[in-house]
Amino acid sequence: MNGQILQVGALKQQDNFVPLPYRCVSFQPYEGEMDAAVITQYLLGREVYRRTDIIILHNSRQEYAVAAVQRTSSETLFCPLEKVEVLALPDDCVFIEDPDTDPANRSALAKLAVDRGVTSEQTAIVQGSFDHINIIHRPKPFVLRVVEVVPPSPPKLFHLVEHVLSYADLPPVIVESVTIDLRDLAQEATPEAFLVPCRSGGLDKLSAPVYFLDERPKQRENWTLIGCERSLQFHRHYYGDIPPRIEMCPRQLVKDDGKTTLLKCCLLEFDIEQNGHLMTVPWGSDLALIEKALQQLLRDKVYE
Repeated sequence: MNGQILQVGALKQQDNFVPLPYRCVSFQPYEGEMDAAVITQYLLGREVYRRTDIIILHNSRQEYAVAAVQRTSSETLFCPLEKVEVLALPDDCVFIEDPDTDPANRSALAKLAVDRGVTSEQTAIVQGSFDHINIIHRPKPFVLRVVEVVPPSPPKLFHLVEHVLSYADLPPVIVESVTIDLRDLAQEATPEAFLVPCRSGGLDKLSAPVYFLDERPKQRENWTLIGCERSLQFHRHYYGDIPPRIEMCPRQLVKDDGKTTLLKCCLLEFDIEQNGHLMTVPWGSDLALIEKALQQLLRDKVYE
């Protein structure tokens, strides 16, 4: 919002409404009747600080109400109100204390609200880190499935996504981690030996001797390759043939089932690729590329 005057009147039905920066949220004592009409008249008779957009009223009975206010100005230090829209009354307010939740993070607020059972018709009032307060109104976080192979474990892409969500300007997102265990895939075959992409993958203990493609074994063994198309290209370059192979690329193993999904692939090197609900990023993506992918996936989501 950044000082702009909040336009009220259509916020009550807006999903995932999180006022930012949360300095615009005012937490005020109030002992009047918790009724929308009474609260509206009460607030219209008061002046507010020039950065106030949301007022949370609380009383000695631990009841809460949330109102959005439309100021007459952003220039004078205090100013009267033009309009008030009551977003939630006590029956629809859930107050949550959680010092580990960043009140400036939409996804963190959404996750906390969902974990605490706040419904999509309610408003979570969160007293989070540093005792700062914010709300998430009608939380309906976007669900993102992140698919990655293991080992190594824990999966890196999932943690990169969580890190991006901690600072990026994105709608509220709940991240679901789905892993494809390469050791389970290896059980589908009984070769004389396995060839795996690299030693760091944690695949050194399988049901047959294990060789490592990145070390370019001198002797071509009668092995089965656990690898993707890029690994197959390396093998063809090294040994001039195509071995039996167990596919490990998430882009080949995951089908578009309507769930918005993020995964990675070695064949991509410098950019992202979207096919329907599937978004693919390169192996070894940095935070900027992950953020670009999330922005594209979520660009149709409306958030304040």
